[in-house]
Amino acid sequence: MGRHSLPDGYGAGTADPRPRARRRTVAIATALVLTVAGGTAAAVSGGLLSFGSSCQENAVRVKIAASPDLAPALTEAADYARERDITSDGRCVDVSVTARESYKVAGALLTGKESDVQAWVPDSNLWVQRVAGENDATQVSDVGNVASSPVGVAMVPTAAKSLGWPKKTYTWTELAGAAMTSDRLKLGAADPTRSATGLLALTQLSTTAGQTAGGDTQAAAMAKALSQRTSDSDSQVLDTLPRDSSGTEQGNPKRNQALILSEQAAFAHNSSADSTESLDLFYPKDGSPRLDYPFTLVDEVRLSTDESRAALRFMALLGAPEVQKILEKHGFRTDDEQPSAALVSEAGGRTPQPYARAADEPASEKALQEALGMWTITVQSARITTVVDASASMTEPVPGTGQSRMDVTKASLLQALATFTPEDEIGLWKFSTRLDGPRDYRVVVPTERLGDTKGNGTQRDRLSAAFSGLQPVPGGATGLYDTTLAAYQAATSSYEEEKFNALVLLTDGVNQDPGSISRSALVAKLQELTTPERPVLLIAIAVGPDADEDEVEEIAKATGGSGHQVNDPSQIHAVILKAIVEAGSQG
Repeated sequence: MGRHSLPDGYGAGTADPRPRARRRTVAIATALVLTVAGGTAAAVSGGLLSFGSSCQENAVRVKIAASPDLAPALTEAADYARERDITSDGRCVDVSVTARESYKVAGALLTGKESDVQAWVPDSNLWVQRVAGENDATQVSDVGNVASSPVGVAMVPTAAKSLGWPKKTYTWTELAGAAMTSDRLKLGAADPTRSATGLLALTQLSTTAGQTAGGDTQAAAMAKALSQRTSDSDSQVLDTLPRDSSGTEQGNPKRNQALILSEQAAFAHNSSADSTESLDLFYPKDGSPRLDYPFTLVDEVRLSTDESRAALRFMALLGAPEVQKILEKHGFRTDDEQPSAALVSEAGGRTPQPYARAADEPASEKALQEALGMWTITVQSARITTVVDASASMTEPVPGTGQSRMDVTKASLLQALATFTPEDEIGLWKFSTRLDGPRDYRVVVPTERLGDTKGNGTQRDRLSAAFSGLQPVPGGATGLYDTTLAAYQAATSSYEEEKFNALVLLTDGVNQDPGSISRSALVAKLQELTTPERPVLLIAIAVGPDADEDEVEEIAKATGGSGHQVNDPSQIHAVILKAIVEAGSQG
């Protein structure tokens, strides 16, 4: 997914609790970091951050959009700066902070429209990376992190004690499995498409599960169960806790006894005056992903020199000891290597829970995309017909693998199949030329529900066998156009309401059937068959160097779908999931 093209490193910043490599060089930020390296006192003596007479009338005004959990702390820091007449180049820094959901800000920036803020501090760098990966989006420059908060599983005390908290530790899959197998322990989370907390946890879950035999299927089952108990935002998920300790509330099927939460969210809940019951917090032993709160300049080329320098001066101030105390007071970590024991305790953490475990590397772009893809097809069951090129060219070797294009394609399709649930409907066609009498295609397995049983096995079993049994047709050419039209007609005529309907077409060449429909006529027919009320998206994947990316893209876009090019067939699995996520994000 383009908007999920995430940079791998982390930018340097004064308050960064986990230093990381810069993706972009921001000259002015580099100068700032050098200044701050000498300490805040040096900055004051140098006139970069000074305490002088009132200068508010000539202040540089900076608007910051911040994640709602962080906004109160940044507002207090802004007040601190204003009360002390903190200056940048002799002018006061007047910062105003607005709480905005990170996914909403990312969505607005993706439109490319001019923003009303000069800086943005979302809860996770994944939102910044999403925007930075889109060419038409507003430019964003991550210049460092201001705080962090690990993600764990918070529980009401009775549930936590039943699992042996705090002495017993669990992996992510073990905690999710406990919730799936217990009628008394329901696990809630925020929607991963809107919440970094939810997405990071989902990615950790799917990655951990995927390391075991049958793990992809297990991860999909966990996601399916979790999808039944999601809330739109991190704040709303807290509203699903039992309101009191009464049997009525504890036994209410709509209430959750466990939540995927950040440490800061658990801290804020436990610290609130109206909190009826404090939460206990599990830190999974296989690693807690972290919210990292990147300080980000928005459309830097549009900012005046005073605005960009003032924004960066404010970021530098967030590394000052007194302001770090403000962040910690609100439940944020400012030093991952030595987390505050008092903060952890207030959030519900206790030893031997591994709350001080070193932070893992951030999830990769591929892992995030695959987790989102799995989530999309889990929440909205899919009806997908897979159409696979079986022409003779699929015998060509894939460099460096010792396998043919067909061998690697089959393995990737089997990997993708494992991410679908029993409710999804999947089918298989294959094509070449004159494969079934005059037709270039053959229906190998009709598109049906994976959980349905016929004879001695399920639809999933039949598909697994069919994928494994795919073989190139000796001497067969590529009958691309007639096959595409026939498969799309079948998919639109069998459209299923309230499912994600799509056709996945894999080809390693261009159309080689001289008697087939023309490309222009095919595109026109596809446009005729496409309706917004019954959308069936064509996801066309050109596999290998002989395929024509422009051709598959033109054909796919006629349906509102997408065309993709992969040189390595092993990428097919990730591309399918990426295309599903893109389609889902567009509604």
